[in-house]
Amino acid sequence: MSMDASAGAESGTRARTRGAILEAAASVLARDWAATLPDIAEAAGVGRTTLHRYFPDRETLIQATIGDSIQAVQRSITEAALDQGPPLDAMRRAVAALVAVGDHLLYLFGDPRVLSAYQKPGMGMPSDDPVIDLIKRGQAEGVFDPELTAMWIQHALWALVYRGCEDAAHGHLPRHGVTSTVIRTFENGICAR
Repeated sequence: MSMDASAGAESGTRARTRGAILEAAASVLARDWAATLPDIAEAAGVGRTTLHRYFPDRETLIQATIGDSIQAVQRSITEAALDQGPPLDAMRRAVAALVAVGDHLLYLFGDPRVLSAYQKPGMGMPSDDPVIDLIKRGQAEGVFDPELTAMWIQHALWALVYRGCEDAAHGHLPRHGVTSTVIRTFENGICAR
């Protein structure tokens, strides 16, 4: 194996390890803000020394987890291609995409301490919002209730997705049932009749 190939394998391994730590941190901290670094290391399947090599302290890990969670949510929305197809189909894809990153949503929005860190410079969501664009398109086409503001519909959507993910995390709803439950609730309460 050449030096370049071994360096690429190492950076691939480092990226996977870092990713596993960040995924575990989002999941563990979403359920228990007071979780310790050893709790997160255990959930990630790494030793405490390995975790500290990537994230020397709790604050560094929290900031990295916020950034990673924001990116995961943004990526899920981008991959859902909300500007394509009929608005109702696109909204269903949006729900499925958001449910797929449910632990990240629970982490970002489940504790006000995360939201306050979320407001730090460079940590926010982009100003363009494909979900708002989709809602406005759906309203223009008569699919979503035009009497409600796009922002209100978006807030209702986020609340439903969050609640569904939270219920799944607490065992009140099977994880595989969250998307269909949110879609049914959304369509029966938000769509124009």
